[in-house]
Amino acid sequence: MTVEVSRRLQSSRQGASKRQGRIVVVLAFAGIVVSLMQSLVVPLLPRLPQFLSASAGDTTWAVTATLLAGAVATPTVGRLGDMYGKRRMLLISLGLLVLGSVVGALSFSLAPLIVGRTLQGLAAGVIPLGISIMRDELPPAKVGGGTAAMSASLGVGGALGLPVAAWIAETLDWHALFGVAATLGLVAFFLILWLVPESGMKSGGRFDVVGAVAMSGALILLLLVISKGGAWGWSSPLTLGLSGGCVILWMGWAFWELRVETPLVDLRTSWRRQVLLTNLASLIFAFSMLCMSLSLPQILQLPTETGYGMGQSMLVVGLVMAPSGLVMMAVSPLSAWISAAAGPKWSLMAGAVLVTAGYCVGFFTLQAIWQLVLAAGLVGAGIGLAYGAMPALVMGAVPPSESASANGLNSLMRSVGTSLSAAAAGLVFAQMSMNLAGNTVPSPDAFKVMMGIGAGAALTALVIAVFLPRYRLSDSRQRD
Repeated sequence: MTVEVSRRLQSSRQGASKRQGRIVVVLAFAGIVVSLMQSLVVPLLPRLPQFLSASAGDTTWAVTATLLAGAVATPTVGRLGDMYGKRRMLLISLGLLVLGSVVGALSFSLAPLIVGRTLQGLAAGVIPLGISIMRDELPPAKVGGGTAAMSASLGVGGALGLPVAAWIAETLDWHALFGVAATLGLVAFFLILWLVPESGMKSGGRFDVVGAVAMSGALILLLLVISKGGAWGWSSPLTLGLSGGCVILWMGWAFWELRVETPLVDLRTSWRRQVLLTNLASLIFAFSMLCMSLSLPQILQLPTETGYGMGQSMLVVGLVMAPSGLVMMAVSPLSAWISAAAGPKWSLMAGAVLVTAGYCVGFFTLQAIWQLVLAAGLVGAGIGLAYGAMPALVMGAVPPSESASANGLNSLMRSVGTSLSAAAAGLVFAQMSMNLAGNTVPSPDAFKVMMGIGAGAALTALVIAVFLPRYRLSDSRQRD
């Protein structure tokens, strides 16, 4: 009888372990699908004006619209997930991704394509929602590894999406990109519907509509200034007016959030040292990561006549950048192990050191493809370690009922960081350029400056991490 009970218990544990493993795989897959949307249209950008009969400046909105929608959706969807169910909001987000992909697949002009890309961007909340579901559903021993894998999926999708999108764009009709995105979104939707349970952890309360509208408006103005300020002119009346409106909206939003009973973002929690420093580190790491992503593709594609360009196709660019995404996923278990053994701050610090090393390689080499792969791989490994630690740091400082919104805010800081990096890169490449056969291209020194900026950002993140509290994951769970 005792043997039979033991067998049943063992069988039950094995079944639970398999179910938990499936949850991690499905949620990480959903995260990769959503992050693919970031690089989906990148290979198309040079040819979009021809495809859509629009100007090159207007077609950049196919990228900007996704960025803006994601920035608005991430904190809002996170809060809704805490209140009404994380799985429910996960399914709604993926449904919007599928709808946006279908709209994109049926687009033959710029306006519907922007609508489709906006709907795709509204799915950005999938990653913080997935991290929060793992916190609710997994046993303590598996939370670190699961959330690290989910967090790393952000970089994996972006890196792997580039070669896949480039291959499809070069061999098939460009509408096929959106067909593939819709198919992957549907697969993720039904896998979650089938295998991921709804979390019983809900905060309830009223949704802060005023806070959501004010924060969305402030974010849109902020990202418009960052992404379009260079084209409009940093001192132009439009840029200055939007900047002033952004400041006013942020101040009004903060005033409201501190007084409303159920705020969209609990600023008192967000100002805790651990949450504040982690969010700041997230912004800086995202800024640093994009310095490499914006530099290497140009070096690969610029003509050999420049003396440093390699004259490669977009497909080769994707293949060179893809290993960095794979490395990010590969180091996520290591990030979880370091966090469990010594504390998440040490994983964050190790990541900063690796990112700095990658940019040092880039500063002194980048004359051969293997050197580019090495530099991107080191940066990818560092980002993977750091991103894997961030959910643990955030969730170690907030109650479970606020985990989705807190992770959403952390993901938002990454989006702001990439936007700032893109603006800084545009300024560097515009100021440090040379003329080649009538065309203006970045000079070799411009790329060295970008490597230096990336290394400086990583070192700044290292200094910030030093001031994070030292504790192990078990300590944070006891506080929950």
